Amino acid sequence: MARIGIIAGNGRFPFLALQGARDLGHDVTVVAIKEEASPQLEDVTRETGADLHWISLGQLGRCIKLLKAAGVSRAVMAGQVKHVRIFSGLIPDLTLLSVLRRLKSRNTDALISAVADVLRDEGIDLLDSTAFLSPLLAREGVLSARAPSEDETNDFEFGYRMADTIAGLDIGQTIAVKDRAVVAVEAMEGTDEVIARAGKLAGPGVRIVKVAKPNQDMRFDVPVVGLATITAMRRSGASALTMDAGRTLVLDGDGVFASANEASIAIVGRRTTGASRA
Repeated sequence: MARIGIIAGNGRFPFLALQGARDLGHDVTVVAIKEEASPQLEDVTRETGADLHWISLGQLGRCIKLLKAAGVSRAVMAGQVKHVRIFSGLIPDLTLLSVLRRLKSRNTDALISAVADVLRDEGIDLLDSTAFLSPLLAREGVLSARAPSEDETNDFEFGYRMADTIAGLDIGQTIAVKDRAVVAVEAMEGTDEVIARAGKLAGPGVRIVKVAKPNQDMRFDVPVVGLATITAMRRSGASALTMDAGRTLVLDGDGVFASANEASIAIVGRRTTGASRA
């Protein structure tokens, strides 16, 4: 089996990608971003026999050198790098600086896509970030014990058009809706903060609409739902969640649905027809 590279950001995503790659028999080299990735990667890589290297955000050249030295020709990006961190406090090395100078737009999609192009030019292909995690992709239909009510379904249908639009503009991938009015829109702050803000603005009964981008590049920035999402919903009194089936990772598996069921939160996987990068 070929050696796989994992470029690790925050959260549980890197741990799951590592386990998935190891389960398929791959040797793994992890390049972890020290401003984001969990220190627990030290223990897990030691236990699994994977190589681990730490880099600072902005050290693209060092990342490439480490992956090439390990013989990696295929890699995945696993785990988020907070958008605000990308655009504040980033100290780019010469490799990343050359990428930034060529960008026509400084949004996240443009930046990471350009980084992917540099990796490819160096002989490292980025795989879909879900390559080793397909069982964790959201299924279509009602996923919780409780189906959404008619009002919740109406709010979902109302919200999809706005959510798809802001996702297509690379603004965010989550909106909060109540009584067919948009309560909060995600930008750089992240899903959990949007949910908290929506609860403060509109009180209990907010519905959360989380979507993939219309032309979602599955190599990076794939929508993720985890136990923290449901915890945020429970704290804010949000009653229902919809996410795009086949294009959203449910990282904490059964724990997500158990917590949602305990709070009588409805969860739905939306059938999507939008194109995504194969």
